[in-house]
Amino acid sequence: MGKQSLYNVEIAVDVKGYGESDLWSNYFGFRKIESHIDSVTGGRLFKVNGQPVFIRGGNWILSDGLLRLSKERYQTDIKFHADMNFNMIRCWAGGISERPDFYHYCDVYGLLVWQEFWITGDVDGRGDPVSNVNGPIDHELFKLCARDTIKLLRNHPSLALWVGGNEVIPPKDLNAALENDLKLHPHFQSNGIGSSVDPSQYLDGTRVYIRGSLWDGFADSNGGWTDGPYNIQNPEDFFKDDFYSYGFNPEVGSIGMPVAATIRATMPPEGWELPLFKTGSDGYVEEVPNPIWTYHKYLPYSNPAKKVHDQILLYGNPKDLDDFCDKAQLVNYIQYRALLEGWTSRMWTKYTGVLIWKNMNPWTGLRGQFYDHLHDQNAGFYGCRSALEPIHVQLNLSTYFIEVVNTTPNQLSDMAIEVSVWDLDGKCPYFKVTDKISISPKKVLPIVEMTYPKSKTAKPVYFLLLKLFNVSDKSILSRNFYWLYLPGGSYKLLEPYRTKKVPLKIKTQVTIKGSTYDVEMLVENMVKNPSKNLSCMNEIVYTHKENDNDMTSEDSVEDVISDKPDNGILRRLCGGFLRADNNLRVVETNGTDEGVAFFLHLSVHAAKKDLEDNKDTRILPVHYSNNYFSLVPGEKMNIRLSFKAPQGVTPRISLNGWNYNGDGGVSIY
Repeated sequence: MGKQSLYNVEIAVDVKGYGESDLWSNYFGFRKIESHIDSVTGGRLFKVNGQPVFIRGGNWILSDGLLRLSKERYQTDIKFHADMNFNMIRCWAGGISERPDFYHYCDVYGLLVWQEFWITGDVDGRGDPVSNVNGPIDHELFKLCARDTIKLLRNHPSLALWVGGNEVIPPKDLNAALENDLKLHPHFQSNGIGSSVDPSQYLDGTRVYIRGSLWDGFADSNGGWTDGPYNIQNPEDFFKDDFYSYGFNPEVGSIGMPVAATIRATMPPEGWELPLFKTGSDGYVEEVPNPIWTYHKYLPYSNPAKKVHDQILLYGNPKDLDDFCDKAQLVNYIQYRALLEGWTSRMWTKYTGVLIWKNMNPWTGLRGQFYDHLHDQNAGFYGCRSALEPIHVQLNLSTYFIEVVNTTPNQLSDMAIEVSVWDLDGKCPYFKVTDKISISPKKVLPIVEMTYPKSKTAKPVYFLLLKLFNVSDKSILSRNFYWLYLPGGSYKLLEPYRTKKVPLKIKTQVTIKGSTYDVEMLVENMVKNPSKNLSCMNEIVYTHKENDNDMTSEDSVEDVISDKPDNGILRRLCGGFLRADNNLRVVETNGTDEGVAFFLHLSVHAAKKDLEDNKDTRILPVHYSNNYFSLVPGEKMNIRLSFKAPQGVTPRISLNGWNYNGDGGVSIY
């Protein structure tokens, strides 16, 4: 949503003769949020300050299952959502109304909030026998709490709408009370501009109230159970006409396996056992997880009922927990990028929005998450980040047309797309640059069909790199990297590709402020690019986002450690590799093979000497500008990361990747 303009108001009370009696301050913002049912799609359409916003967000349960609700955790959670480029969080009715810090950070990072009251079809009005259809039991207490919550939250500009309940409508008297308390002021109605009605007569007046999550522009708008599905899908199906029939899906869910270190850190050894793979008579595989995974709501990577082959087995049989989780990350990335690209492909023509079930975990669950309860992001996080770029180039996996998405209010002109295919031998058998193109604001434009898979010499597994760039200055607006196989095939040829050793160069610079480490890295694939006619830059730079830093951060900046080469702490971190001329440490990895440096993954750890044996060495959370990335020959990528190191712990940054199988990764520090 871009930079958010917030202002601080201070109100002081002075008592004559006694001085200041009380002082109150608060951040606030100005905006107008409108909402109506779109006549084209039938979905609910939102406007912010007159601009239509294509909603792509997710469902929020609560920050922590034991209600350890800290300001620091809220900030990390909300910044993670902003880092994924989401623009809405739905506070699901089965959770709570979060603490004010939650909404404050949504204000800061520009995330709209869908706020539900505490009525959900999961516990009210369902079951056999039917549960309490008039729940909650104490209606007057509910009304009191609802009004108090409205007063608590109404001044947050991020709050976009109120919803009565999840998959159910509140009982008639409660719904009538909410409709009355949350009626719109005429100024926020389509024909109410210039109204002189006193706003103090309204409990809120600035936001729409919707009676339930499946009504009035959401799902089928009539309360039918038309959200979902909640299983693994064939990635191409998200782009098809028959995948979802309604304009706005409030819940669509899928897998969410974390990395192996999280499994080991949160489960006993019995929970490290892999699922059993049972092949049915139809050739589809059923996964049978261990009992601990079942308890933790594991969602399989196969779906025989929907004719979805096991997406992990597409890469070959996993050997152990690490191998299983590594392959799961590949699937996570593909699954969620395809989901969001498929929805965005039909922006305004079929859809107005989608919310994923769910974004995060208040406990150690094994489904529907982009980061785990320990705050480690899985690869789905970065699949989302890629798919949700404001300006984005993508491959429609159903039609195989290359599309450009422009969700901004600005016209794009003087653009072109560089298309390159890379095989497992490091060769570039297909290279094409489109003619100049222009893209209207808030539009999706199909550009050209990707014909390589139809060629007689097409390789069974290949990489596709798309770059949308500005023709005049060669700068890259969007970069998207795919790994693909021909129809009827699999990714199994990627397994021997793990033995490739592609040489890399990593340049690193560190700034330390107290316990906070800000790191700039430049990772380069040192293989010479065989294509001599590159049309755009070969260095991908993620520029500093205006809202990356919290304007109200209370981190101390007094204890700033200089980043000059003679600094003792940096010497301890960087050793003799630190260059005195530009304060860079340079690491070059060994490798003589040509090819793509595939699915590289950075992580931050404590030096093992600082921890007990068999302890999880990860330092969490870490904010990365990108991760789980790949580099074709000659490419460079700029990565930023920041984290806080515990007192007395020496941090080290490690780089692992598909091409570094078995060597433990490359330690940057």
